Formats: sequence, structure tokens, C-alpha cells
Amino acid sequence: MKLSTGMLLLSLTLMIFFAGCGGGGNSKGEAQATTDTTSVPDTGYTGIKQYFSGNTIIKEVTFKNGVREGLMRSFYNGKQVRQTFWYENGLREDSAKWYYLEGQVFRSTPYDRDTINGVQQQYFKNGRIKARLGFEKGMRTFFFEEYATDGKLIDDYPDVIINIRDDYKTNGTYKISLELSNKASKVKYYRGDFSTGIYDTSIVETIKTVNGVGNLTLRKTSAATKPSVQILAEILTRYGNNYLLVKKIDLPYNDLK
Repeated sequence: MKLSTGMLLLSLTLMIFFAGCGGGGNSKGEAQATTDTTSVPDTGYTGIKQYFSGNTIIKEVTFKNGVREGLMRSFYNGKQVRQTFWYENGLREDSAKWYYLEGQVFRSTPYDRDTINGVQQQYFKNGRIKARLGFEKGMRTFFFEEYATDGKLIDDYPDVIINIRDDYKTNGTYKISLELSNKASKVKYYRGDFSTGIYDTSIVETIKTVNGVGNLTLRKTSAATKPSVQILAEILTRYGNNYLLVKKIDLPYNDLK
């Protein structure tokens, strides 16, 4: 009787041991399967957020995982839509639009990867084209059109009048004075290379301008230089746009800088 009891206890012990080993194997397999199917959780808010100033809504932005994705709208104080932007992965794309208070589109600006690229269009309240301005990778090109309310293309922009004072032989200077033909003062002048058809503000030199008159003084150097300079006039128009006019000025000397 004692022998039978001992054998029985031994058998139960072995069964429990092997069952435990089998259970451990299953847990490990389940853990591996869980690791293989784990997905990265959302890292931020998904949906539309509204922003307020007091009780007045300012804008609403669409997010996906904490990143701007989709439509963004800003508002006038009366809750009319003021601007719309379209975002893809946090970057402005497609056309951004600005609206008149009454709801008509005032301006449409093309974006490519958060940079203005293409032709920006402006409109009168009646829907007619008001202006068209060219951009390339965020910089202005010289494509420019403005229209009167009757649809006629505007072409009466002022010219740049150039006056020269040649003191090269006496003190080695060559002075260039610039002013608009209509004597307007809302103008800025720059010196640079505009042969590419792009107005790159990072590589131009500002010409000192007072009351609409720009003055550039070139001085004799010991090194050879280009026999000409390019001047750009940035003229503010009646519509608040900048009309760009380039002038090439030939120099009588090749050592002025």
C-alpha cells in the first residue's frame, strides 16, 4: 500500500513538471507573436482643432497624428472665412486663398512644399482678374500684370531716370543717381545680377534711397570689373504690389566697383 502511494506521488510530480514545461513554451511563442505585430501608436492629435481669442474663433486646423494635414481656415471677427491653406504632412500645398469680407476670393497663391511657386492671382470683388505675379521657388520673377476694373491691362508704370556724375579722373568716383519719371517716392533700388529673371533678395545690394532718389557711388579699384551694372527698381503700385523694373547701365571704365 505504501509502495503504491509513492508511485502515485511520483507520477503526479512528473505530470506537473512536464505540463509546466509545455506551458512555458506556449507563453514564449505568444510573446514572439505579439512583438511581430506591434504597431507604432499615434504620436499626436487627429481631428480639427479650433483656436479662440476670448469667445471669438480665430482659426481651425486639421491634424493627423499631431501634424497639420488637410484644411486650415482663419476667420474675420464676424466668423467669415479670411484665409484657407491646404496642408500635406505639415507643408502648404496647392492654392492658398485670401477672401474679401463679403466672401469673394481676393488672392490665390500656389504652394509647392511650403514654398510659393507659380503665378499668384488677385481678383476684384466682381471676380475679374486684378493682378498676376510670377514666383519661382519662393522668389519673384519679372512676370507681372495688373488690370483696371474694366479688364484693360495697365501699362503706364513710371520709368527710371538715370543721372551720371563722372569724377573718375579727379577722384576716381562714378556716381549714379536714380529717380522715377513721375517723381514718386514709393520705390526701392537694388544692385545685382538679374539676368536669370529671378529677384533673389539674398544676393542683391541695397542702394541708399531718400525721398525716392537712389544714389550709387562706384569707385576705382586695382582689379578689372564688369563694364556695366544692373539696377532694379521695386516700385509700389496703386494696388499695393511691387512692380520690378531692371535697368542695365553701361560703364565707360572697367575697374569700377
